[in-house]
Amino acid sequence: MGWHYRKSIKVGPFRINLSRHGVGHSFGNRRFRVTTGPDGRRHVSVHLPGGFHLGKTLGSRRHHRHF
Repeated sequence: MGWHYRKSIKVGPFRINLSRHGVGHSFGNRRFRVTTGPDGRRHVSVHLPGGFHLGKTLGSRRHHRHF
């Protein structure tokens, strides 16, 4: 069983996301949001009326060396 941690700090339209994997950030509003995760990948999401959600991950994952 693993452990999880997540904390978000909201500053206007910006959000700083803290997790066990690192720090990410996002920008946007309820309808459109761009998120960059701790691994460097970007995710763009659009929420449309009627409960529809479109999302696309851009870029590839950065490889980290673990010692």
